[in-house]
Formats: sequence, structure tokens, C-alpha cells
Amino acid sequence: MSSSIVGRREFLRGSLAASALFASNPLSARGLASYPAPGRELMAPVNGGRVYIRVNGRLDGPRLPVVMIHGGPGSSHASFLNLLALSDERAVILYDQLDSGMSDHPNDPANWTVGRFVSEVDAVRRALGVRSWHVLGQSWGGTVALEYGARRPAELASLALASPLVSTRSWISDTSVLRSQLAPDVQATLNRCDPPAATTAECEQAVEGFYASYYTREPRSDAYKAYVAAHPALRLNQRLYQAMWGSSEFVATGSLRDYDGKPLLAKLSGPRTLFVAGQFDEARPITVGGFAEQVHGAEFAVIPGSGHALFSDRPDEAIGILRPWLASHDAV
Repeated sequence: MSSSIVGRREFLRGSLAASALFASNPLSARGLASYPAPGRELMAPVNGGRVYIRVNGRLDGPRLPVVMIHGGPGSSHASFLNLLALSDERAVILYDQLDSGMSDHPNDPANWTVGRFVSEVDAVRRALGVRSWHVLGQSWGGTVALEYGARRPAELASLALASPLVSTRSWISDTSVLRSQLAPDVQATLNRCDPPAATTAECEQAVEGFYASYYTREPRSDAYKAYVAAHPALRLNQRLYQAMWGSSEFVATGSLRDYDGKPLLAKLSGPRTLFVAGQFDEARPITVGGFAEQVHGAEFAVIPGSGHALFSDRPDEAIGILRPWLASHDAV
């Protein structure tokens, strides 16, 4: 079933009815059968080292490029590979943050600040000579994109925040609600495993049960598996993830444990801002929709059937939202 941008209040009224419908809807799309080789690759200097950038599509084409900021912290550009389908009409820019993926790994905790990661965004733009672009951030990448967008840079044509970490308190509240919906024995295990308890195989199995429900609900494609196998550096940087976030998606003990970007919402340009969440997202649609409510004129979309891994769970539906959104904001 296709996705669409919906009115915020319309979604909030219809979400319960939609859940029953889409829960049984078979996966309608698996994205690209294979990923195109990058048209351009480079290592760009940023504060603390260099970041890996890959580009598909024409940077000088008639449509503005889009840059995508990955989650984690410590993940990689691999989460956006299915969105390379957009390069048939515009440049798609993917990059790995410092200490992530194929970028440099100084592994210096002094680099692990929100402000330094935000500074990477403009460093990528300068390295490519881009004068105007769209910015999409997902999960922790949504935090980076929110901070960047709140500065209202002249080069920003539109901002898309997909399952964003806007407030750690809200995030933990959401994941606590979702944990309470798991089987009682899984809940009991997770409760026993919360820090400072030691991690055991039983703990890891329970955490994977949470992830299967709310993070990645569909199997990764063969194309994704092949790409990651060919680029082993793309595995999660656990040290960075734990230092900034914690031991799992629903435990925040790192430097982001008190993060609150909600005051930045008022600084966004509403008509140029899109919020997106998956129907079964750990960043619950009711919460992400509430953030959209705080940005006058912003749009909000829900991807049916998807967990947090929006662009691998339901890639065609996600592209069906992003393609017209980006096209409608190319004129700046």
C-alpha cells in the first residue's frame, strides 16, 4: 500500500484503524535489486579528521541535491542505500560521520559532541561545492539535521526529519511504552538486564526481540547484505554508540542522556520541514506527529508497515513520500 503525506490531526484520528489494516499488509516493495557504484567518492576534511562521501547523480543537474545524515551514533550511510533510487533525477549525497563507517576513526571522545557532528554537514557541502540542497536526517541523524536546520542556513532548500531523536526524555518514554507491549517474559528479562546489570546472551536475545518488533521489521535485502559484506567498515562503532547513547535503543546513559532539542523546533521553517515516522517505529508516530505540530506549516507522513528502519523496511513507500516532497521544494 502506498504512503502519503497526511495532515497531522488527520493521522492522529486515524492511526488506530490504520494499524490493524497495515499490520497484515504484505511487504509490497524491497527496494533496489542492486546498488549503483558511486559516481564520485572522496574523503573530506572535517574537525578531527576526514569523512567519507559518495555521490550518485549530477550535482549540477536541474534538481537540487539531497544529503542524508545517518543515525547511530556510530552507524553508517548503508541505511540510505535504497534511496539511491532518487539519483535518477537529482544527486544523492551519502556520507559517514567521523568515527563511523568508511570515515577516519581517530576514536577521540573529544570529537563526540553534537556541535562537532553538526559542523560536518557544512564541511560536506563545501567539499562538494554545493550552493543549495535538501537535508534529510534519520534517528540520531535527525538530531544533527534539526540542529543544522534550526540555524536557518541560506543553502537549505528543505529539511526532512525521519524518526528523529528530538528529545531523549521523549525517546525513552516511547521505548518504555513499546517495551510494555512485549511478551511478559521478554519484559521481565529486559528489566533484569538494564544497566548496571551485566549483559548476557539472554539479555541480547530479549533486546533482539524488541528490535524485531520496532526497529527492523523486514529482512534486509540481498543487495544490502552484499554491500555490507563488501564494506566491513560499515559495522556499528559500539564505543561511540555507547559513549553518546548507551547499551541499547531504550537505555540512555551516554552524553545524549539529557539532550533536548524541542526548543529548536520553533526555529525551523515550517513550510519547508517534513517529519516522517514508521507505523511501528520506536520513535512513535504519535510523538513525531506531536513534534510536527510544534512547527507551524510542517508536514507529517507515516510509512505503513515500517519500523524504525524506514528505508529498508518499506523503501518504495518512503521514496513515494520523498520524491514529490523534494521536487516541490527545488525552487529556492
